[in-house]
Amino acid sequence: MVDVVKREFIYLGYYFLVQFRQIFLYWVIGMVIGSIISVFFKDKIHNLMRNMKSDGSSIIGITFASMLGVASPLCMYGTIPIAASFSKGGIRDEWLASFMMSSILLNPQLIIYSAALGLKVLVIRIVTCFLCGIAAGLAIRFFFKEKKFFRFEGFGEPQNKDTDPNVFIRLLKNLFRNFKATGLYFLIGIILSAIFQRYVPQETVTLLFGGNEAWGVLMASTVGVPLYVCGGGTIPILKTWLASGMSLGSAAAFMITGPATKITNLGALKIVLGIKHFLLYWAFVIIYACLTGILINVFL
Repeated sequence: MVDVVKREFIYLGYYFLVQFRQIFLYWVIGMVIGSIISVFFKDKIHNLMRNMKSDGSSIIGITFASMLGVASPLCMYGTIPIAASFSKGGIRDEWLASFMMSSILLNPQLIIYSAALGLKVLVIRIVTCFLCGIAAGLAIRFFFKEKKFFRFEGFGEPQNKDTDPNVFIRLLKNLFRNFKATGLYFLIGIILSAIFQRYVPQETVTLLFGGNEAWGVLMASTVGVPLYVCGGGTIPILKTWLASGMSLGSAAAFMITGPATKITNLGALKIVLGIKHFLLYWAFVIIYACLTGILINVFL
């Protein structure tokens, strides 16, 4: 019995080290780039949003806001206060929706992490998240044109933690916060990936998430809701699933529903949206993820 347990630990250790070597560099580079953007470019990105003219083209504004959302390094808890400040400055709700949606789904750090999944998956993630931001903005534009969608009462200006006068120290502090925020989930993701590789047959992954069936996309969308905790933590798992037969459409659906319904974000979203709009948000995310996954499986 002892020999069996020891052997299993050896196997798990082997899978862990393989995944660690494949992912570690992307994680480090992602943290460094994320911290650099946060320290040196975050305010510039957000000022571009603040300076958008309310009398400009709605469609162009939605597209530009989605681009800025992808470029923003903030997580959900940083995105909501900054969006509240945008709203007080007169930024339209459809532009806020576009910015918030794409910002929730993607950021520069997560883009670097996702490069570990291969170029095709990386491009799919960037394009689908960017288009999701546009779709959210258009939905608000056409269905809530004369109504207020967000409730930002009680949200003040976001706290800026990058205030140290020494630029180098400021960057190091941001990098350390990045490490604390992602390190544990990164290790948990690799451990789970090793367990999947060792104990879950490839045929099971293919059955659940493979092929061009809508069922696989729906399953991936559903699994993304409870499993997604941190972007970096899910990369090793996705890498294992893709190698085991997960379809590109299922992966895309998982990468949309996961961050959009991350459990730690939902409380803040419910406050901002109210219960009715919160349910509409859930429906929008699930429908968009499923349609996107199905289209990717059909055409790619």
